[in-house]
Amino acid sequence: MAQYSTVLDGVFTALADATRRAVVRRLGRGPASVGDLAGEAPMTLPSFMKHVRMLESHGLIRTVKSGRVRTCELNRERFALVEDWLAEQRHVWAGRTDRLEQFVTGQEDQP
Repeated sequence: MAQYSTVLDGVFTALADATRRAVVRRLGRGPASVGDLAGEAPMTLPSFMKHVRMLESHGLIRTVKSGRVRTCELNRERFALVEDWLAEQRHVWAGRTDRLEQFVTGQEDQP
């Protein structure tokens, strides 16, 4: 459980930055070279590479080097972890809002 929590913390930390979220959004349409991704970001290539390394170190993307071109793609399995966590949260909050609704409607029925 602690390892799951640590991995999930890392994923959310990686997704906390707008540049990294933009990379993930772009890679959702398919693989792209680092050069193409960096061209969309308002920063130098070395700065952009820090974002790529962060996403890669937390397992959100994979990179493959072929010659001089490094291509990035999403690691969709890692996003399943986030999806599972969100499903748990939806279940918890749906139960809470259902209980709140019962409480409120139960209170309204009494004079």
